[in-house]
Amino acid sequence: MRVDILSKEYPPSIYGGAGVHVAELTRALRDRGDIDVRVHAFGGPRDEEGTTDHPDLPQLDGANAALATMGVDLTMAAACEGADLVHSHTWYANFAGHVAGLLNDVPHVVSAHSLEPMRPWKAEQLGGGYRLSSWIEKTAYEAADAVIAVSEGMRQDVLKSYPSINPDKVKVVHNGIDSQLWQRHRDDDVVRSHGVDPDKPSVIFVGRITRQKGLPYLLRAAAQLPPEIQLVLLAGAPDTPEIKAEVEELIAGLREQRDGVVWVPEMLPRGEVIAMLSAATVFVCPSVYEPLGIVNLEAMACELPVVATATGGIPEVVVDQETGWLVPIEQVQDGSGTPVDPDRFVADLAAALTEAVSDPARADRFGLAGRRRAVESFSWATIGDRTMQVYLDVLRRRLLAR
Repeated sequence: MRVDILSKEYPPSIYGGAGVHVAELTRALRDRGDIDVRVHAFGGPRDEEGTTDHPDLPQLDGANAALATMGVDLTMAAACEGADLVHSHTWYANFAGHVAGLLNDVPHVVSAHSLEPMRPWKAEQLGGGYRLSSWIEKTAYEAADAVIAVSEGMRQDVLKSYPSINPDKVKVVHNGIDSQLWQRHRDDDVVRSHGVDPDKPSVIFVGRITRQKGLPYLLRAAAQLPPEIQLVLLAGAPDTPEIKAEVEELIAGLREQRDGVVWVPEMLPRGEVIAMLSAATVFVCPSVYEPLGIVNLEAMACELPVVATATGGIPEVVVDQETGWLVPIEQVQDGSGTPVDPDRFVADLAAALTEAVSDPARADRFGLAGRRRAVESFSWATIGDRTMQVYLDVLRRRLLAR
């Protein structure tokens, strides 16, 4: 059986959780040895057998980003001839998967890593292209043979956003973690090179600068932390100039109030991220929208306790008072994830972080429990097996329908 996986992100060009998922899922499926997995990814070049690069079309240079994406998708769809099933990831590749499925009369499986209706702030980034991306996603999801949600919370969001989808078609297969690649490893020289004192307690954030990650709420909460606590921000790839300017202003204001605010704006290599995590006291995920949150699994695999918002799929990963602290949030029901009471959310986030850093022994226990949970419940081999079962079920239904 040949399965073509379609994605915007693929190594070495990965900037988010969906890209990590595609890379690890591809490896897990190929390791099975009973399936021909081919990857189609944006950009390039890449030197990997079974992987095809799809650069931007010069004819659409300067066009709206969503329109340029559709151009790449058409080249991907054309390259899927001969596949038995196509599997697309994120709206960037959903159009390619939908067209390839129709063109070749093969099943199309969609993985739901995020949803356009749950990210209305993307209109800031894409302008009219947000209407295109929303149309692409809706069309692909409603026509797909199966939708794989990365959490039960995401499954509920899919059914809420697209109520015409048959619930039986939406399956939950969690994201995973490679616990051999991600494990605690101290390298104090690396930590010091980025301006962090490894001998002092710290709260660390890792993520893109985007509305859904909730970084402005964290920066406001950090003003309430004990003065000896360092705040380490591995935060880059801003979605828009506006969110970048807002974060820069908040960081500048925070630095006027306290010491120990370290911002690393570039995306670090995995080894350096692991070193930074391993030197921290607690990991923080203040997201207002998070289908699952691979960053939480990465932190847990490095034996860090996690303070995270109780939203989306996060409660399926972080166990409150066992592997970390879940911060309650009541959210506006307009798809933006905005807290109903932002001041209350900021205060609750600050209180949870203060509690987390106040008892190092408990933080260590939670960190070890998180490592065990990451290893036992979120292995990529298991996720590859579950994904393969979705493929087989879809192909079986297609065969019976003919």
